[in-house]
Amino acid sequence: MNERIYNFNPGPAVLPEEVLREVQEELPDFRGTGMSILEISHRAPAYAEVHARAKADILELMGLGADYDVVFTAGGASQTFALLPLNFATVAHPGSYALSGSFAEKAYEEAVRLGVGTVAASTKEEDYARVPAQEELNIAPNAAYLHICLNNTIYGTEYHYTPETNGIPLFADMSSDILSRPWDFARYDFIYAGVQKNLGPAGVVLNVAKKSLLESSPAELPTMLRYSTFQKNDSLYNTPPVFAIYMVGKVAAWIKAQGGLAEMGRRNAEKAALLYGVIDGSDGFYRGHAEKGSRSRMNVTFRLGSPTLEEQFVAEAKERGLAGLKGHRSVGGMRASIYNAMPLAGVEKLAAFMEEFRKKNR
Repeated sequence: MNERIYNFNPGPAVLPEEVLREVQEELPDFRGTGMSILEISHRAPAYAEVHARAKADILELMGLGADYDVVFTAGGASQTFALLPLNFATVAHPGSYALSGSFAEKAYEEAVRLGVGTVAASTKEEDYARVPAQEELNIAPNAAYLHICLNNTIYGTEYHYTPETNGIPLFADMSSDILSRPWDFARYDFIYAGVQKNLGPAGVVLNVAKKSLLESSPAELPTMLRYSTFQKNDSLYNTPPVFAIYMVGKVAAWIKAQGGLAEMGRRNAEKAALLYGVIDGSDGFYRGHAEKGSRSRMNVTFRLGSPTLEEQFVAEAKERGLAGLKGHRSVGGMRASIYNAMPLAGVEKLAAFMEEFRKKNR
């Protein structure tokens, strides 16, 4: 087996090595069933235990009570962009969207296609270098919800506050920073995350929402487009993405074992500070995209002096076992995704390489 590299890809992304080895060990025979988790029925008692434990651990980590439920839906967060306005917005009560990056914008565009989207704030004219401030939010008083994207993977920005909404339900795409720090999740009415960044493999969306919302889907929607279908049937109306949910449960258990969200927050702050320290101390050789007050702890984005130099950076980093550092195709530059499972050693190695590269090419 080749030595594992440090994987800075934005998603699918690095997973805890301990979890991967645990899965590898039990993959051929899941808990004495004589079958792999890849083969087992989603109605089997052995899987029911996995399903229930994953839900319970997530609610525990988030500090949420019996008024919230966990629903797993197949696909990704981009699908959720359409499901939210379909289920919860109307012409009389549209969704209100804070635009802070590409995915926040795409979520808004889905609501617009349905004729139920309005803009509460936008930093697009500033190249999404920061998230909207509280005082910039102009939430329609008749809005069905305010939608935010808590962390912006492409631009490397993140909310460090929870918006006040004056009683309007708060919805959040937390795909790239969910369970990465202590947070007051109870201030949100609907939280969703494509799990392939911080919680597992691609293929499933984690939805955590108030039961009253999940139960309120319009009856005229097709069965599989109603959140109430999934909530009523414990996400088992049809065959769910069993393996992906199993992995989410494994990662949630790993987070608990590491010390929970307090420890994740401490580690992630340390890793981010290390990289931003290199950027800020480079005399302009590295130029961060995000304003300091909106910097992401999950996705550190920066530019070099020319596209040629950036290509050289990516190539030499890869030779050092530092992969996935090329920025998103829409913006270019560099991006280091340092999710929960990225060890400090990987970030230290990247920081050392950045210093060496700067000295050699300045």
